[in-house]
Amino acid sequence: MLGKTTTRSKAAASASDDLVRAMAPVGVAVPKPLWPDFLVGQPDRPVRVLLIDDDPHIRRVIAQELLADERIDLIGQADGYKEGKRLIDQKEHDVMLVDLHLGDGTGFDLIRYLKSVRPMAEAVVVSAMEDVHHALHAFELGATGYLVKHSWFGNFPQAVLQVVNGGASITPNLARRLLARFDGADRGERLERNRPPAAESEGISQRERHVLKLIAAGHTSAEIAGRLDISVQTVNTHLRNVYQKLGVHTRAQAVSQATRRGLL
Repeated sequence: MLGKTTTRSKAAASASDDLVRAMAPVGVAVPKPLWPDFLVGQPDRPVRVLLIDDDPHIRRVIAQELLADERIDLIGQADGYKEGKRLIDQKEHDVMLVDLHLGDGTGFDLIRYLKSVRPMAEAVVVSAMEDVHHALHAFELGATGYLVKHSWFGNFPQAVLQVVNGGASITPNLARRLLARFDGADRGERLERNRPPAAESEGISQRERHVLKLIAAGHTSAEIAGRLDISVQTVNTHLRNVYQKLGVHTRAQAVSQATRRGLL
């Protein structure tokens, strides 16, 4: 059983940065942080993460990556379903990284439980299996990421920051397979029904449909705003409208429903 909590002095790091700027000679530019200040995950307000995996080696590797990034605070680790559920109840957190196969349960069960008690928290699967069916099931439960362990080393902090800022994070090879599957299903539906303006029949506008396509490709709200030359607030308004029209609550569910209905 694990319940280890790791903390770092975020306030000290922020104060140190302020001191460096204050002491800099007049006319000398002090480099700005690479992470934009409008995105979630700042050194003084890090993203709080739970890590649940029954493989101690994999857990250690992922933990080391997360601890090395000052934008992330790894607040708890667990090696099974029961301990993971306890952490979900006791620790305020923003993202849960979870393996699908746990000794005393499944990651699917933990995602389902997480969304029932902390619906605003993000869930990212970390699995040894690059399986389309498992990924789709995880997305249906509310996950916003699916990472294949041995192809994602070095990028776990990126995945955490991506999902907490409104994006999705999927191992590239798996994403390609998902897109191919969606594209094939979509093409077959369109040929069968011969109804290109499917979006309108569902009450989805062309702009909302465009936003959905960009979300399916893994773009954040800020990235979509830049591509469409609109504000982030407008992007989120389109997204809320889509949720209401499709009867869903998460981006992953919206993409899944839109794909089933031939809207993408």
